[in-house]
Parts: sequence; structure tokens; C-alpha cells
Amino acid sequence: MKEGDKQLRIYIAGPLFSDAERSYNECLNNFFKEIGFETFLPQHNGYKLSDLLVKDLSKRDAINLIFEKDIEEIQKSDILVLIVDGRVPDEGACVEAGYAYSLGKECIGLKTDCRTLMSDLDNPLIVGVLKNRIARSFKELEKFLLEIKANYKIPNELKTFN
Repeated sequence: MKEGDKQLRIYIAGPLFSDAERSYNECLNNFFKEIGFETFLPQHNGYKLSDLLVKDLSKRDAINLIFEKDIEEIQKSDILVLIVDGRVPDEGACVEAGYAYSLGKECIGLKTDCRTLMSDLDNPLIVGVLKNRIARSFKELEKFLLEIKANYKIPNELKTFN
């Protein structure tokens, strides 16, 4: 595998509890695929708590299954895009972003909402995880992603030797 041959994979981190949130996430998912990225969207590719509970799993087992699946998918991804809309972002998505950051993954925010936590400032820890890369539109998000793609280096453990 040569640099540039790998289709980079994006983990989409954001709220997924209302119809509007899920619809927005699907739109974002389709956008990433259109510009040449693989994706993992938890609401689409992961487990749904309600589905697991119908299968007679305990709440604890169902929650653990969801957690382990999402952790595994973050590990397999190259980039995490955090939806930062709202006065504060979704708590679970923030945990996902923090974990991705700790693994050295590229993290980018998408914020189309003018609300902030502190007088026109977002939470410094979230901004730090995103390395100040918070896109305000899909066009700006595409720019960040294409810069990452252009500079992507395959991790040593994935390189093959001839």
C-alpha cells in the first residue's frame, strides 16, 4: 500500500436521538462518501439500544455492547468529525472525540450553530481536541478533510514491505 492509496475512514460523532439529528447525520454521511471517504455512522452502522433490549439483553449488556462497538470503530477510523452544534455538544460525542484524540486520530469539528457555552467561546477542551479546526460549513469541512487526506501518512503498523 502506498501513501494516498487508502480510502480514509471518518467516524461521525454527534447526537442521534431525534429525527432531525439522525437526518442531519445521514446528510453528513452521504456528503463524506461523495467526496471519497469511508464512514462509520453509529446510528446506521452501530447498535441501537432499543433493538438490543428487544433481544432480551440486559440494559447493562446492551450498553456495554454499544460502547465496545463504538470504541472499536473509533480505533479503525482515521478521522473523527464531531458535530459541535448546540450550546454544548452531545456528551457521548465528546467522549468519542476525546478517545480519538488520545489515539492520535485527526479530529475536526462542524459547527453551523451560533450558540456557545461562554460569551462567543466554545469549551477550550473541545477546541483543543479539534486543534482549532471547527468548520462552519460543509465547504470548509471539505477543505479540512482534503488537507488531511493530502498529508496522510500510513501508520507504520499498517505498511507492507516488499
